[in-house]
Amino acid sequence: MPDPLVIPDLGGMEPKKWTLAAGLAVTMVAVPVAANADTRPNPQALLDGIVAAGTVSAIAEIRDGDKVWRGASGKVSLNSSRSAPVDGLYRVGSATKTFTATVVMQLVDEGKLHLTDTVQQWLPGLLKQDVTVKNLLQHTTGIPDYTEGMFDEYGVPKDRYRTWTPKELVARVAELPPEFAPGAKFSYSNTNYIVLGMLIERVTGRPYEREVRERIVRPLGLTHTSLPGAVTRIPGQHAHNYVPVKSGPLDVTRFNPTMAYASGEVISSTSDMNRFYRALFQGKLLPRAQVKQMQESGKQYGYGLEVAPLPCGTMYGHGGGGPGFRTVSFSTPDGTRQLALSVAMRDGEAQEAVMKLLVSSLCP
Repeated sequence: MPDPLVIPDLGGMEPKKWTLAAGLAVTMVAVPVAANADTRPNPQALLDGIVAAGTVSAIAEIRDGDKVWRGASGKVSLNSSRSAPVDGLYRVGSATKTFTATVVMQLVDEGKLHLTDTVQQWLPGLLKQDVTVKNLLQHTTGIPDYTEGMFDEYGVPKDRYRTWTPKELVARVAELPPEFAPGAKFSYSNTNYIVLGMLIERVTGRPYEREVRERIVRPLGLTHTSLPGAVTRIPGQHAHNYVPVKSGPLDVTRFNPTMAYASGEVISSTSDMNRFYRALFQGKLLPRAQVKQMQESGKQYGYGLEVAPLPCGTMYGHGGGGPGFRTVSFSTPDGTRQLALSVAMRDGEAQEAVMKLLVSSLCP
């Protein structure tokens, strides 16, 4: 079995994580690798299976070349009779990291930043240990994850509506000893991408959110994609997210996304997420040599990209999640086949059902 891919929570912000390898143990048997149009499982049935596993709703867009399939299953909320919106908006969670990494790589391409530059060069005194831009991108810094201790026993943010500054988030772990020497190994830490967001601001002299909008969102016409800052609501149609607590499901759809910043604040749609990854992988945001570098720079994690070892080959993208939601955005290396999926949680993980949809969508 290949190295496991961890599909993180909103910056890895919930106690449980989705592990791709665990899902594939079942999926490789349950879904034909060489499925054709007649034998491939029906995507709507697979989406319904995700809801049946204990979630409120699931929406997805599958692309295969010029062919597009969009679907939804479940309800917009536990107390509603309205169906989940096919074109609904959702928090993408840690898939935000690919947006952040893309801007960083654009700055590298422009010669304004180098992968060998250190945090100390640009942000002196921010961290006890000195790490490089490459270490941050690949999660090889050894910096602890700032999200530790930010959630209660159920996975609900303790300071749900507080506005955080990036410096305050980093300060939560800045004085802690490193978990290992920089470059020694891989360990997923959301702190790395908070620092990268701060680096983008220092290098450009402009807010991180503005750089993402002007470099990615506007040029690609991602009209359903936003960086909300301290706005707690999701604009437009969206499903509600829940966390099971002692008294029953708690609606956690609203919270202050400054707690995630460059690590997990983006709100988008399935169509926008597929468009973003396709544009990235087809060289519309970066030179193809840099795209290849992002994809092939790590066995588990490249520069802002998770590596998904599916039965039919290696796919790239990012998973995400947070209080009451999970997301999946993966594509073939050339961006021709894609899946973007958002799952509104209730009391089930639905991992096996999600993996079946992932393999069925991306394996020919």
